[in-house]
Amino acid sequence: MKKEVLIGVLVGLIANVFGLFLAATLLGQGDDFMNVIKAASNEGFLGKLISLGAILNLIAFFIFIKKRQDYRARGVLLITVFIAVFTFVFKLF
Repeated sequence: MKKEVLIGVLVGLIANVFGLFLAATLLGQGDDFMNVIKAASNEGFLGKLISLGAILNLIAFFIFIKKRQDYRARGVLLITVFIAVFTFVFKLF
């Protein structure tokens, strides 16, 4: 059970990182990934970029739900909530 939640957390984290990379690549207009991240941080929309990256977690979540792997879906949901809280705190500072 704990192993299944951990697998879900890892899948959610990987999906979010891949989604962040994809969003930065698509919105970065051909710039280098790190340059896009730095520019997003300087211009104050890094939190929005991270949130866009979390959209891929929806896909992972619904795949796990459809396969009746509820504990893995719970792990994806946990990491998504963590990312939402992190983004909120990041915007405060």
